Amino acid sequence: MDELIVNQSGYIQLKKFDDGDDGHLSIIEAMKDIPFEIKRVYYINNLKNVTSVRGHHAHKKLYQAIFCINGSFLLGLDDGKNRQKILVDNDNVGFIIGPGLWHTMSQFSNETVILVAASDYYDETDYIRDYDDFLLWIENNQI
Repeated sequence: MDELIVNQSGYIQLKKFDDGDDGHLSIIEAMKDIPFEIKRVYYINNLKNVTSVRGHHAHKKLYQAIFCINGSFLLGLDDGKNRQKILVDNDNVGFIIGPGLWHTMSQFSNETVILVAASDYYDETDYIRDYDDFLLWIENNQI
């Protein structure tokens, strides 16, 4: 795994069990595999346009754990000082996206499925959707 150089990020390695002809089993447990209580889970699939770019935002308080459970995509991370792009293509390796971390998802392979576990319920006021506002927020909050 590549070294992560952006703040407010980290790897998650899930246990993966090979059940032979019956497939693989991976388990996610809150406060054990993921370092926060999970209050929301969502997934992204049926990407008709593999050239789409999703994300384009940061959060003020929310923590997320993002997994690519099928296919692959490029995860862009930006903490306001450091930027990094990571190919996400291993179904039992995820990434923590913490507060104050701008993120994008792009270069989706066919049949990509992304699973996200979040530390809180949806709250539009937690989103920072403008990059200049993000940089200002980082400066004011010294994340």
